[in-house]
Amino acid sequence: MTTTTDYQVGSRAMMTQSRNELAHGDFQQASEKGWGAAAQMLKAVAQARGWEHDRHRHLHRIASRLRAETGDRDIYRFFSEASTLHENFYENQMAAHDIDEALQDVERLLDKLEAILSS
Repeated sequence: MTTTTDYQVGSRAMMTQSRNELAHGDFQQASEKGWGAAAQMLKAVAQARGWEHDRHRHLHRIASRLRAETGDRDIYRFFSEASTLHENFYENQMAAHDIDEALQDVERLLDKLEAILSS
């Protein structure tokens, strides 16, 4: 069974991989790893709280539930940016600077979610 810590560590590793992929011009892998980083950190929070997180649709529910719980609209907004990266994995239409900006939002999301885990 994957632990909360496993999800957190995996999330940060994917974020590092995403930045490396972007630097090397692999926009599809940069996008997918950015998405994966967001998904893994959402799963960490869900795991810690005993929430369902084994389906793609659960990630949207988790982000929405956390937005409602905290009043922080950026949680869902940043998650939506991560979803755009996931879409880009399939479509490969985003420019490098757009991917970079989306990854910055994913990093902000990771920080917010880790703060929630710490509280």
